[in-house]
This record gives sequence, structure tokens and C-alpha cells, in this order.
Amino acid sequence: MKNRYDVIIIGSGHNGLVAGAYLAKAGLSVLVLEKRDIIGGATLSQKIFPGFDAAPSVYSYLVSLLPRKIVTDLDLNFELAKRSIASFTPYVKNGRHDGLFIDKESFNNLCGSDREYEQYLRFQKLCKIVAEKIWPTMLEPLQSKAEFQKLFVTDDEKEAWRMIMEEPLGKGIEKYLENDIVRGVVFTDAKIGMDTHPEDTTLLQNRTFLYHIIGQATGEWNVPIGGMGQLPKQLADIITTHGGEINTAVSVENIQHGVPNKVITTVDGQRHEIEADYVLVNAAPLVLEQLLEGYQAPQTVTGAVFKINMLVTKLPRLKSGYDPNKAFAGTFHVDEGYENMRSPKALPGEMYCHTLADDSILSEDLRNKGYQTLTFFGLNTPYEMFMADNEEMRKKVLAKYVEGLNFYLEDKIEDCLAVDSNGHPCIEAKTPIDIEQELGMPRGNIFQGNLQWPFAESEAEVGQRGVETDFSNIFLCGAGAKRGGGVSGIPGYHAAQAVLASKLI
Repeated sequence: MKNRYDVIIIGSGHNGLVAGAYLAKAGLSVLVLEKRDIIGGATLSQKIFPGFDAAPSVYSYLVSLLPRKIVTDLDLNFELAKRSIASFTPYVKNGRHDGLFIDKESFNNLCGSDREYEQYLRFQKLCKIVAEKIWPTMLEPLQSKAEFQKLFVTDDEKEAWRMIMEEPLGKGIEKYLENDIVRGVVFTDAKIGMDTHPEDTTLLQNRTFLYHIIGQATGEWNVPIGGMGQLPKQLADIITTHGGEINTAVSVENIQHGVPNKVITTVDGQRHEIEADYVLVNAAPLVLEQLLEGYQAPQTVTGAVFKINMLVTKLPRLKSGYDPNKAFAGTFHVDEGYENMRSPKALPGEMYCHTLADDSILSEDLRNKGYQTLTFFGLNTPYEMFMADNEEMRKKVLAKYVEGLNFYLEDKIEDCLAVDSNGHPCIEAKTPIDIEQELGMPRGNIFQGNLQWPFAESEAEVGQRGVETDFSNIFLCGAGAKRGGGVSGIPGYHAAQAVLASKLI
């Protein structure tokens, strides 16, 4: 490391790397500092099961919010595969196992008429209105809420605004939909990673839902070809190709604001002081609060997520008789009924099979043998649940999720798991505490804070990028910035634009 750079970026998650790529290409000297010995943050692919050449996406797994402009600007070769179905929800009705796909016939089988499907389409039409209005603004400076609302003119547009921007989401869901399973399929997007509920007056559920429906103005979630780790790898190559540096195993101890700013680090027990005109923090605001005297992070809720990664020798058969290659091709909802997510009797969650859409993360041998990867994302598992004994509670919660999943399976999931070279089944689980410890995300909040509205919430924010702090030339560039969350690169883009604009003044 040198003693001085134009820009220091703290954290090598994809948002920080997006910022670094833009700035390095613009000719600035860039230094990225990463605490771990591997780059990528939550966008990481890794061979986690000894003896198997399989590299699943360990944390983040699907992509919707990455703008095409960022991909084009940076000349990324980051491709996505579409999933053949949106979702499948197994259920039992009148003692018989069945399942809900998103089509008219399947809705009719569940609900007994076409009405629920028509109402579902009506609800989705309102969501599409919001997505088409908001998505084009995500790379623009912040507009006021009043200016945003002016975009919603017709009766349908005003209804969409009210349903998602003003009233608790549960009100709209219960207005348009009657079936508990259908309501749950919709509401799950409002609960991903967050401990919230349909009537939450803070509208945290609405904001979480919003970021799950606006991507590309369609809300479609796709599979990263080659695994999520392809994104940070390509971004890092851009940075280093343009003269930037990326250093791992570096602990940042302190940021001293000034002209220039100073970043105090520890490497192999040795203290280093590095100067920079700009410091970009690709970490949670709560982390910045610890590093920068005088900075105060906004209050945030704890995370509520339980991540399970699996390698299976085959996909399990279903008690409903549906083809596993179809049922597991989209989001596989488990016990995500509306009322169960409100007051769980069984732990709700959802599962994804990356390799049905993209099997390149498996070796040729594993592909030929029919192996698949499965990712399970559990809900209603707040950080506090694991505080007393993380190890023991992880085992208990994992067992509960396996039990819940097996209820719908003809083949128990345990019987489908591969066995690694150490004789252990190929299944790993991560609690909010694990995520906090491994990724530095305070209290396991995968969004690094409460997701925020994509418009200015004060007059001072109008025209800003949503990455500014009260300290000149120190910017947030991670998921905890405004319009952060998910694999998007959007905060990194805005931080880079803020730096470039500042240099022109």
C-alpha cells in the first residue's frame, strides 16, 4: 500500500467494487480494503463441501436490481439465466397433497373459481405500475416525495401509490386477495430478511416489498450464470486493470475526517495510516458509526434470516406427484401462508435450485450424475432467537426447517444429500449471528439497515445521491445507503458519481 490515494473504499462487497470500477476507469487512484481474506462480501461463490467441485452462491443468490446501465458502462460479462417458472407452493387440501403454480388452472384448483386469479392479476398490475414509475429513477439524483407522487396520475396509478407508499401492505393484500396461500405468496416479498408483519405501521414491510418488485421494471429475479461470485471477480479485474489496488486481511480501525481524510488500518499486527481525498464506506452505517467519531447511524431493526445451502444427488420427489424439475425451477414456498407468517406455527421459508437454470457451478462429472444445489431461505428467525446459544439454536432451527420441508416430500431431503469427503452430509446453515460474524453485517441485517424509500424524505436530500454523510468527502456506498439493498450496485454507482461531481467543483 502507498501512503496516499484519491479514494479509499472500505469493504469489497459488490457495491464498493462498482464504485471502485467507475472511479478507477475515470483515472483516480483507488484502494479497496477488505477485512476478510476473500473479496465479494455477500456476493460470494465458494466450494463449501469438501470433495465436491461445486461452488454455490453462499449468501446472495438471485439478481433483479442490477441496472443494465452499470453492466454496459463497465463492460461486464455478467449474464443471468431466466427461471422457467415463477414459483411453486405445495399445500394439502382435503387430505390431498397438491401445489400452486402461477397460472389460471392452478389457482382454480386451489380456490375453486377464476376470481382469485383475476384478483391476483389485478394486484400484480398495480405493482407493475409502481415498478415502471420508480425503476427509471434509481440511478438519478433523489426527487422529493411530492415530485414522485406527481408521476401517479390515473385512478389505477393513485391506487398503486396508496397501496404501496401510504398504507400498510396488508390492507391492499387483504382487499384484493382472499386465499391464505395466495396472500402468503405475495407477502413473502415483504418479509425477506426482515422481522415485520402485514399491519406494520412503520411500513418496513412495504419498503421491503418495493425492492422486490421494481427490478428492471418487472420484478423478475434471475440466476447469475457461473454463480454470484462472477460479479465481484469481474469488477475487481476492472479496478486492478486500471491501476487500482485491492488488499485483503486488512482491519480498518478508524477514519479521521479532514483534508485529506486519514484511514487507520492494522495489517499483521502493524498499524498503518493512509491518506485519501475521499473515503467510501461499503459497510453498514452502524459500522461507520464505530469508525468515524461524530457520525450517528439511523436506528435499524435486527435481521431475521436463516440461510441453508445444500448439495443433493437428486431432487426429491413430491407427495403431490409434480415433476421436481418443474416444481423446484422457481421459488419453492414452504409454509409461507399469510397467517403462518404472521403467527408461525411452522417456520416459513423458500427454496431455490440454482442448477436447474445454470449448472455451470457444478463440474461436468457432477452434472452428468444429476447432482443439484438447493438454497433455502428461512423467515421469522430474528437475531434475538439465537443470542443465548447460537450453536444449539442453529441445530434446532435447521431440524425444524428440514421437518417442514419433508412434510411435502416423498423422498426425505436427508436421503438426497450428498456426503462430503469427511463423511458429513452436504448441508450448511447460517443464522443472523453467523452472518454478522462472517460478513460484518450488524445484528444479521442483510440490508445493512432498514430499506428506505427511493425518494428524498427531507428537503436537504433533494438532488442528493443518497450516499452523503454530514462529513464532506466521506460517502456510504453499500446497502445501507438510500436505494441500497439486494445485488444492485446502485449505491456504488451513486457514490462514484458523488466523487466525480465533487472533483469538478
